[in-house]
Amino acid sequence: MKHIDTIKNMHPCFGAEHNRGRMHLPVCPGCNIFCRFCERSINDYENRPGVAAKVIIPEEACTYVELALKFCPDITVIGIAGPGDTLASDNAIKTFELIGSKFPNFLKCMSTNGLLLKEKINDIVRVGIDTLTVTVNAIDPDIEALLNDGIIYHGEKIIGRDGAKILIKNQLAGIKAAAEAGITIKVNTVLVKEINRFHIKNIAKAVADCGASIYNIIPLIPQYKLNEMEIPSCEDIESVRKEAGKHIDVFRHCQHCRADAVGIPGKNNFSREVYMGGLQVKETFSHG
Repeated sequence: MKHIDTIKNMHPCFGAEHNRGRMHLPVCPGCNIFCRFCERSINDYENRPGVAAKVIIPEEACTYVELALKFCPDITVIGIAGPGDTLASDNAIKTFELIGSKFPNFLKCMSTNGLLLKEKINDIVRVGIDTLTVTVNAIDPDIEALLNDGIIYHGEKIIGRDGAKILIKNQLAGIKAAAEAGITIKVNTVLVKEINRFHIKNIAKAVADCGASIYNIIPLIPQYKLNEMEIPSCEDIESVRKEAGKHIDVFRHCQHCRADAVGIPGKNNFSREVYMGGLQVKETFSHG
């Protein structure tokens, strides 16, 4: 696993200068939680998380990496961020096994909701994940239940506060286990002004206490069941960043990347060229 200084020099989502590229491999179609603001889709026109032009299989990953490097030789990070959850299937682990054997010098980055993080930690360590991004939107089950309708956990659908309690417990335990394993952890929180605005500082402290080192606050994109919520203002975002910054280093350059993003964040995106987009129909994902 790479040292934190190396990671910050190579990874554009962990502090690197904006001349470092990353590639997301969209190998994970399914999700195991029901976020009320998340609408996953297959298309080539929306620029947000949970969206990809197509879903590929692990065995195709190396071929796509080779193609991406022709468009963007500045890629230093291979990441998997969906469009579903990376631990809801074995696809991400299989993909990183293949990538690690053929491209050993890239940083390997995974994003997850954390529901299965602790129980999958041995596999994550085995395939050499350097950085983890865990999305934690609340540490209070009552607040989490307003943001997430429930979870699918070992084949059982658990809704409301009961599901929220399990998710939060597993997220914090997973972050702690990953930090103890030497993995650099960034936590993402979606800021929903009407729901978790005054809870952000508590999340930041809790995840820092568990071993996370970087915190990223993402303003809500109003959609799906939270489509009538207000878009957080720049003042809202800056205020919660200051509160969180008392407990943890705050990242300030998030680009709302797609699950198939390819290139340098904020400068270019070659996902359509690499994944042969042109897909204009909208298709949504099921959970499970």
